[in-house]
Amino acid sequence: MKTKLRQLMVRLYARRVEGRLDPDRVPHHIGVILDGNRRWARAAGSSTREGHRAGAAKIEELLSWCEETGVRVVTLWMLSTDNLLRPQEELGPLLTIVEDAVRDLAEDGRWRVHHVGALEALPERTQRVLKDAERLAGERDGILVNVAVGYGGRQEIVDAVRSLLAKRAADGATLTEVARGLTTEDIGEHLYTRGQPDPDLVIRTSGEQRLSGFMLWQSAHSEYYFCDVYWPAFRKVDFLRALREFSARHRRYGQ
Repeated sequence: MKTKLRQLMVRLYARRVEGRLDPDRVPHHIGVILDGNRRWARAAGSSTREGHRAGAAKIEELLSWCEETGVRVVTLWMLSTDNLLRPQEELGPLLTIVEDAVRDLAEDGRWRVHHVGALEALPERTQRVLKDAERLAGERDGILVNVAVGYGGRQEIVDAVRSLLAKRAADGATLTEVARGLTTEDIGEHLYTRGQPDPDLVIRTSGEQRLSGFMLWQSAHSEYYFCDVYWPAFRKVDFLRALREFSARHRRYGQ
């Protein structure tokens, strides 16, 4: 009885928060660091695999909340380059869960899907899943969902510079000429998220208060929201609180 009453109170509170949101101050692009799956599983007396499955299941809820509130781009950090160094007995099942989650997003019919990350660092099977998802869901009109798999912020910048140098070299430019005229816009055009708006808001769950290399270049002027809740337990009210805090901030863009 107490649990049902608590759930009712949370829903009513969430409805109240949502009703007070200014639709003109909703972030266009949200980046989410999906953190806390393993700790959630330990607290629940479950396995790490079940924690990752619960985290994957939460993604559809988040995207539905974003759709309801007018968010247009969402970047989900699902697997970092550091995660690829985990023991194979943990990495193998985790990759399978990530692949299943990406397939589900592509087959849902509501979202566009775009991979961000070092594709060549991933197993061939995972690469195929990501490429197939982009082909299937890359031209839709719904929310653009960036799935950050095999992603690292430093690696993204390195890859952007390499891509830029290769293109300029193919155009016949010398290294001196490239260095003399190099701009931040030049590098931005070679990022994984080229052509997209930078994230207005970055959310990290689980209580950790650090970026861990997430979208280092793009988040220069982002607002950050750190939530104490583990990702599988992230609720709509937690999401709405993040939007409420974002809308209350005065963004100065470094000025």
